[in-house]
Amino acid sequence: MHAIVINAVGGPEVLEWSEAAEPTAGPGQVLIDIAFGGVNYIDTYHRTGLYPMELPFTPGLEGAGTVLSVGEGVDESLVGTRVAWTGEIGSYAERVVAPANRIVPLPDDVSFELGAAVMLQGLTAHYLATDTYALQPGDRCLIHAAAGGVGRLLVQIAKLAGAVVFGTVGSEEKVEIARSAGADHVINYQTTSFKDAIEEIAGPHPLAVVYDGVGAATFDDGLDLLAPRGVMATFGNASGPVPPVSPLRLSAGGF
Repeated sequence: MHAIVINAVGGPEVLEWSEAAEPTAGPGQVLIDIAFGGVNYIDTYHRTGLYPMELPFTPGLEGAGTVLSVGEGVDESLVGTRVAWTGEIGSYAERVVAPANRIVPLPDDVSFELGAAVMLQGLTAHYLATDTYALQPGDRCLIHAAAGGVGRLLVQIAKLAGAVVFGTVGSEEKVEIARSAGADHVINYQTTSFKDAIEEIAGPHPLAVVYDGVGAATFDDGLDLLAPRGVMATFGNASGPVPPVSPLRLSAGGF
């Protein structure tokens, strides 16, 4: 088979389309013929070395396809099943081996393309809104990159929970995307200070939680918007990693 292999960290040029050994499903595993591999921002962290990986490796943490074979201890009736998965690296390839307990059967009316796109982002949005900080009716939250994959799903989950959603986006074209997902207030942080805009609407320190997948460029102002005992959920580094934070920085703001 063929796969994209990374032998050295760096830019997109380190992605090499290469022949690779055919994988075999071991105990508790399934072999999947990949129809679509999901592409996510975390793949760039692996490629650049921000999140260190043992070299060489094939990137990609999610995908969708058809089960070709199963390993020992796995129900053979799964062969031929349309599935999606996440959390197992290697989906930039023609085939991949994944644990049987990580695959999700795809309903007939869900395409491979959609199945590959929704797993990692959907699970991320779900745990942020239900576990990291469980949104309650009336909570004010800020969702950065609200027009992105995780952002749009997170906006919808937040609105279903009854929260008031502030969203930031990086262009005017994305304002309507975030608004159509349900965001109550959308701010283009490239042209407007989101901190000033939110305080003008809701007053100082109005937020119960900030969901921040952008990182360095948005972290400090997001922290300043939190109410006492508010939650900063930083889960991505699209603008670069957040520098170390002193506990004194938190106590100065009454967090």
